Amino acid sequence: MPVARTHCVGLVGVTGRLVEVEADVGPGIAGTHFIGLLDTAISEARGRVRSALINSRFAWPDARVTVSLFPATLPKRGSIFDLAIAIAVLGAAGAVPAQRIAAPMFVGELGLDGRVRPIRGVLPAALAAAEAGVRTVVVPALNAAEAALVPDLTVVPVATLGELVGWLRSRDLHRLPVVDDAASLAQDAEHAGHSGHTEHTGYGEPGEQAEPGEQAERGECGRQAGYGGQADHGGYARRVEDASRPAGPYAGDRGVPGPDLCDVAGQPMGRKALEVCAAGGHNLWMLGPPGSGKTMLAERLPTLLPPLDQEKALEVSAIHSVAGTLPPGRPLLTRPPFMAPHHSATMAAVVGGGSGGVVRPGTVSLAHRGVLFLDEAPEFATTVLDSLRQPLESGTVTIARAVGAVTFPARFMLVMAANPCPCGLQGTVGHPCKCTPAGRRRYLDRLSGPLLDRVDVKVKIGRATRAELLADRHFTETSATVAERVRLARERAARRLAGTPWRTNAEVPSSVLHRDFRLPDAAMAPLHRGLDVGTLSARGLDRVLRVSWTLADLSLKDRPDQAETSAALALWLGVD
Repeated sequence: MPVARTHCVGLVGVTGRLVEVEADVGPGIAGTHFIGLLDTAISEARGRVRSALINSRFAWPDARVTVSLFPATLPKRGSIFDLAIAIAVLGAAGAVPAQRIAAPMFVGELGLDGRVRPIRGVLPAALAAAEAGVRTVVVPALNAAEAALVPDLTVVPVATLGELVGWLRSRDLHRLPVVDDAASLAQDAEHAGHSGHTEHTGYGEPGEQAEPGEQAERGECGRQAGYGGQADHGGYARRVEDASRPAGPYAGDRGVPGPDLCDVAGQPMGRKALEVCAAGGHNLWMLGPPGSGKTMLAERLPTLLPPLDQEKALEVSAIHSVAGTLPPGRPLLTRPPFMAPHHSATMAAVVGGGSGGVVRPGTVSLAHRGVLFLDEAPEFATTVLDSLRQPLESGTVTIARAVGAVTFPARFMLVMAANPCPCGLQGTVGHPCKCTPAGRRRYLDRLSGPLLDRVDVKVKIGRATRAELLADRHFTETSATVAERVRLARERAARRLAGTPWRTNAEVPSSVLHRDFRLPDAAMAPLHRGLDVGTLSARGLDRVLRVSWTLADLSLKDRPDQAETSAALALWLGVD
């Protein structure tokens, strides 16, 4: 019998590589042989595939079956290849037309009873297929909406192997009853899309946020929960742009409002620092006693950030697809993610890693295009904190193993919160600190100088008195109001950076800052004095310049003057 060929995708990090799956059923001692640099999961596929075929009432060839996965030099891992292997074997045995399986791509894990089970990484697999010129992908039914996010791609969702074989034999879409279910999912998403937009608030759970204009019209502190998304589906080629359901800590119930910046009273400096960081994409460090509002401020930073555009949304969603943290029924993350790992997290959990040759993205990659919040930062292991220095500079993290290196994107805003001492009472009125000077120094020394040098904004958060809380209530603003100023500032920066790969001030490299956006000597005077007396490093100079451009954008100025550079220097130094 002739060799049957079809396609699958092997994932290397969040990048897919097209893999050609070949099957040959020929003379020889009956047996199944796999070749192509496989891991244990693929080697065990012979048992899963054989049982799935037999329990789906297809005969397993009583001959020598050879399955090859090309390119042979590419490491292949996981059960994503099960469906492609089964279809290739059926094609080689003549059970399905070989010419009909040559063009599509098949991904999915097979159960022993023939069910097609969902897998991780369908979105990057579909993106890789589209880039390679594949126009039809067959995916598990539960992953259909995720694959349908890729434009100009025909998605065929299947629930069982028997249904897929029936479709391949007849090319009749109505033989796949799961299509109706997937279409209803898209219709539900389209109907829900009239209620608002969604927000990814952390650990793969979506929260809710209403439109800024709509919230401003309400004139109230808080947000109304609602669905978000729209879909365009026709036949079995569907694009589900934002299918979401309310979930997460702030949107589990319709009557529970999400976090809003106006909730934080008595901290005007903290709110201003949050606005500056949101407008320019800068890193933030907050130092203050327990209960002063550091965590509340950090949790409200995502509400000030603009929604992700289509390209960034697909990029972020692909990372969460590989990690398996996409919320059910919501394949596209349209809001910046917010990740807050516990201080006991290991380096592999934060940076990424794994065992058995499987490398998973860490928290820094899950926070890509969003916020990484380290509460009680000095409690993290020193090695974990220092491992953030490289991704903060490059926007990527590379994990090297003996079998190769994997690079994950990691362009995030770092927000750290810390107490002034182990007991947290230093500087509070009426509560004397019991820590020794050496203990306080050792506690804050866990945050190394090179790490703090990469933080653009440093603020001290003190405990507000009752009078300060009551007085500041009249000056608090909703997240929608501040988010509008952030949007305008980002638009000014984007116009200035048009024609470059950067969109925020924090991304502009040092050479461009000093060449294309050089400031006059009068504006640079405070920074030159800082360099002369040693309070400002060369890296710190670049950080201060970026913040000064953000302050100018918020002030609707064409370029910073001495007022902006002085304020930016004070924010970088952490001066009250």
